[in-house]
Amino acid sequence: MSFCGGGTASFRPWARSLPDDVELVLYCYPGREGRFTSPFARDWDELLADAVSALRGIAGRPYTLLGHSMGAWVAFDLAVRADRAGLAPPQSLIVSAADAPTRWKEDRDSPPTVRDSDEYLLDWMSANGQLSDGARADPEIMQIAVEILRADMQVMDTYRYRAGERARVPLHFLHGEEDYLDGPAATERWQQLSTAGFTSTRLPGGHFYTPAVWARLPGHVSSLRPARHEGAAAPVTA
Repeated sequence: MSFCGGGTASFRPWARSLPDDVELVLYCYPGREGRFTSPFARDWDELLADAVSALRGIAGRPYTLLGHSMGAWVAFDLAVRADRAGLAPPQSLIVSAADAPTRWKEDRDSPPTVRDSDEYLLDWMSANGQLSDGARADPEIMQIAVEILRADMQVMDTYRYRAGERARVPLHFLHGEEDYLDGPAATERWQQLSTAGFTSTRLPGGHFYTPAVWARLPGHVSSLRPARHEGAAAPVTA
């Protein structure tokens, strides 16, 4: 599940770093890529209803939920809602580059916000690695990028953490050592949101780590590594 303003393209290379028996399933938010003609979700509940519907297609098999940035909150809430929807829970929940959703009030007032100018939002996306220099030279691409980012921020603004909600599955928190997150504090907050075990990993780089780490991010998640047989070499990670 993607970051705010994102799609699925940046996750596709992960398929090459997954074990042979693990399939990469990409959930695309409405209003972009192959779902360009679908209206943007109007609020958080509408987005999560769409995500639950998508989850029904894979929940009959063992699965793991992974979300980056905004997607971390989507993955967390989806894990909680799966139980209510009568779906099998994920085997594990992986949240990347996001503070815990218990900080929803503080996050809503942190930059960027829907009140910021297009130019500010474009600069923010460029600084965070979401917009290439080539894209900045194309007015049509820039307009689409800003529209998608604003739509996702508006959805995020309607999120409300429901007191007491916990994921009843193992939770793994990934964060960059140069990210804007307060890593130790965020780690402690995420730890409170799982009733079935917690691990965390600090990785090189910022919000999207380093290019080498991002390209093979699943290699840093123990639940996605192939089982080791006696005498076998350890999985190679970035």
